[in-house]
Amino acid sequence: MTVTNLAQANWDRLGPSLADAIVDTLIMVSTTLIVSGILGLGLGMLLYTTRTGGILQNRFVYVIVNLLVNFVRPIPFIILLAFAQPLTVAVMGGSIGRGPATFVMVIAATFSVARVVEQNLVAIDPGVIEAARSMGASPWKIITSVIVPEALGPLILGYTFLFIAIVDMSAMAGYVGGGGLGDFAIVYGYRAFEWEVTVVATLIIIVLVQAAQFLGNWLSSKVMRR
Repeated sequence: MTVTNLAQANWDRLGPSLADAIVDTLIMVSTTLIVSGILGLGLGMLLYTTRTGGILQNRFVYVIVNLLVNFVRPIPFIILLAFAQPLTVAVMGGSIGRGPATFVMVIAATFSVARVVEQNLVAIDPGVIEAARSMGASPWKIITSVIVPEALGPLILGYTFLFIAIVDMSAMAGYVGGGGLGDFAIVYGYRAFEWEVTVVATLIIIVLVQAAQFLGNWLSSKVMRR
């Protein structure tokens, strides 16, 4: 059997597994981005509005949320997978597979999103918010009509960056049997000494990241031109 035939036979066998790995990665990443995007936006908005001088200034709430974000966010994801295992088992009924991995990814991403959102909101011109407050706008009206529209372009870029970080998390989840392209590259590439399998999985991840970056840059430029 020639090397070419061997490689062809291997991909005939690995093709369905690769397709499943791509689907798993897309599900893990999209689920994490949506759930953590919503939760993180809420936490980030809470950090911004309850800080000193904020429209909902509340030092107690700000300190608690800020400490929580500072506690979880610096933990390396691979360590968080082990650290959160008891909680993952309690909530998801296990610690192996796509579901448990996604659960931990949501935890990690939520607090990263919160900090990114806060940092982008802090850059808003305070004069715009003060003008809205002087006209008697309610806090909710200021958030929806002033704060979010003003920061939308930078927030899209921030979420694009976080999408890439979430893809990285999904790859690392492969070390604990989380599924996806990371798991595929480890099981069928690294452990099987099949270098080309690892290369293919890596290239697919690169294409996915580049597509997300292009889309994020395009959307952000469209929003900021308005």
